[in-house]
Amino acid sequence: MRIILAGTGSAVGKTTIATGIMKALSEKYNVQPFKVGPDYIDPSYHTLATNNTSRNLDSFFMKKGQIRDSYLKAMQDKDIAVIEGVRGLYEGIDPINDIGSTASVAKALKAPVILIINSRSLVKSAAALVLGFKSLDPEINIAGVILNKVKNKAHYEKTKKSIEEITKTEVIGGIIRDDNISIEQRHLGLVPARERETSIKFIDIWSKTIQESIDLDRLVEIAKTAPKINSELIPIWNKTNKNPVKISVAYDEVFNFYYKENIEALEANNAKIEYFSPLNDENLPDCDALYIGGGYPELFSKELSSNTQMLKDIKKFHEESKPIFAECGGLMYLMNSIHDDKVVDVYPYKAVLTDKVQALKYTVAEVLKDNIISKKGDIFHGHEFHYSKVIVNDLKNDLAFKITRGKGSYNNMDGFMEKNTLASYVHTHVAAMPDFAGNFTTSAYELRD
Repeated sequence: MRIILAGTGSAVGKTTIATGIMKALSEKYNVQPFKVGPDYIDPSYHTLATNNTSRNLDSFFMKKGQIRDSYLKAMQDKDIAVIEGVRGLYEGIDPINDIGSTASVAKALKAPVILIINSRSLVKSAAALVLGFKSLDPEINIAGVILNKVKNKAHYEKTKKSIEEITKTEVIGGIIRDDNISIEQRHLGLVPARERETSIKFIDIWSKTIQESIDLDRLVEIAKTAPKINSELIPIWNKTNKNPVKISVAYDEVFNFYYKENIEALEANNAKIEYFSPLNDENLPDCDALYIGGGYPELFSKELSSNTQMLKDIKKFHEESKPIFAECGGLMYLMNSIHDDKVVDVYPYKAVLTDKVQALKYTVAEVLKDNIISKKGDIFHGHEFHYSKVIVNDLKNDLAFKITRGKGSYNNMDGFMEKNTLASYVHTHVAAMPDFAGNFTTSAYELRD
């Protein structure tokens, strides 16, 4: 069973509705959550709601067969998949094709779609929206509609009647406008669930609202109409390292933006993963390599700066030429300062938060120099999303990546290199860099003491 929850656009309430549905269904079913597109924050809510790790499905990173294989792998021993879309149903990287869109995932998985509409001040016009979305691509099975932000029961009934009679598409629920079912915003989107002490309380509120507002039995019936799909046996990573290594992964309130598949790929390449907290732990664990992902170090710069022993340990690890790979927030942490707070100081540059978004898009990168995760000549897809920037007045070393789509860190380049430390604003998914884990674990083995 599977269902995709797609919006007519951004800010229609997809995340609160999807998370509420996941939580409500989890009372009866073993729910596997998914998120379309490059997103770390929405999946954090899904994971809390279901106690199953939410997975990303993305046609910019994955081939059609990889989307299916990733889906089927995650669905082992699960009852139903609830897949939250990204932006509007048809939004991708191109105004014509489907790449990067929710529609592309719906096609790959042959999944029925529930369309979520912000129905504020809409009645018959809501029917026009549904007609347009259905007619644009007949291959997409829009099997139902959820109306969000309805004024009252009368508004809901009128809009429901209009949609069902004009478009022959059933409306399976409507949600009254209520500030209690909104999520706090931050400069990178929604606040990550693991950072909110009251996350479970909010998810419970959303679940209760969903149970009162949506016909969940009918949603499950629609999910059951999805046809069987078969694996095409297209792996999303390569297994090339046979030597055991230990990799420490930064994971806490600050650093928590990781794709689960990246970690699994490292494990498949004989890495033993140990998590540590740059914020709360005094010492770095004994290991062969470090992986420092994205997050919000700009909001914790003083606390990170005050953990001086951890800063010394990571700097010593770098000076011993052991491999460190850092993405986005991890890159900031390896600079000499964030704002004016001293951090690890691998690179002699300052990271600062800006008022405007610096980069928000899918990226394509060409590798110009061999490094700990990739080889010269490789081309890979990624994404960047940050309000921060690195101030570089005098570049000390050449950068590893030429950014052919996107912005990068400096002059359309990215991948700061110093000894065996590599840091980039580009977030990498192993499906788009299948040798990532093999290269990184091999580097960890070859550079160990």
